[in-house]
Amino acid sequence: MSANAIPRQTARRAVWPGWLAGVQRLGESPVGMVGAGLVLFWCLAAIFAPWLAPYDPNANHFDVGPVAPPSAAYWLGTDDQGRDILSRIIFGSRIVLTIAPLATLCAYVVGCVIGLLAGYYRGWVDTVLMQVCNIILSFPVLILYVIIMVKFGPSAINIIAAVTFVASPQVARLVRSQTLELREREYVAAAKMRGESAWYIMLIEILPNARGPLIVDACLRTGYTAITIGTLGFLGVGLRPPDPDWGGMIRDTYGFLLGGDVHMALAPAFALSSLVVGFSLLADGLREVSMRD
Repeated sequence: MSANAIPRQTARRAVWPGWLAGVQRLGESPVGMVGAGLVLFWCLAAIFAPWLAPYDPNANHFDVGPVAPPSAAYWLGTDDQGRDILSRIIFGSRIVLTIAPLATLCAYVVGCVIGLLAGYYRGWVDTVLMQVCNIILSFPVLILYVIIMVKFGPSAINIIAAVTFVASPQVARLVRSQTLELREREYVAAAKMRGESAWYIMLIEILPNARGPLIVDACLRTGYTAITIGTLGFLGVGLRPPDPDWGGMIRDTYGFLLGGDVHMALAPAFALSSLVVGFSLLADGLREVSMRD
């Protein structure tokens, strides 16, 4: 058989059934199922927020007074502006589960391109790209986030841009290490013999076969991004009020904690931690399943 006769679909047929098998085998990991359940719970809360939230998240209920404790009417109480905390937490899940996956996706698009180019071409391309990544990684992450947000202002777009700028070098290093290993495989050599372009080889032959570590890292990184959103909100450089940002909700309770109104901080803190734990457990489950192969 000639080199040009080598079928182009071989690698893809081996990849896509692997995705489906990986999803099915996640059920074999109790840890992964717990994580998937937590993430699914918050996803459903975000999707059905208008029907699940008992009140408008920005409506003031001064009939019960500010900082009302939990009651039958307000299950988690109200904040200092008389807003229902439960409603704000439910609607806040929409913000986190929109910004965090989008920011992670953008970081992966940029990081995968950089990592593929560096690992596939090596040489001076690898040196230049990795040195740029190392320079970005040398800055303290939190300080870099704060500088970007203070410079460009608090908004969802700027949070996504900041996460992309900070996280893409980390993704690039992971993709580069996988590319350096996979570029020597037989199916890559076969693609070169067929005369495939470099981009075809990188995107179709190499990247899908590096999916295992990348999927696990993406789950962890989405959780880290959720923490970042909460941290920026707590520092006052996240989303603009009155958006029900979990981190901003915790910040607004700071002056009331000494008075014993801990419910205002505990509810959004628990929501954020449960979502992050869900992504972490899901990543552990995926890693556990992949190690059985």
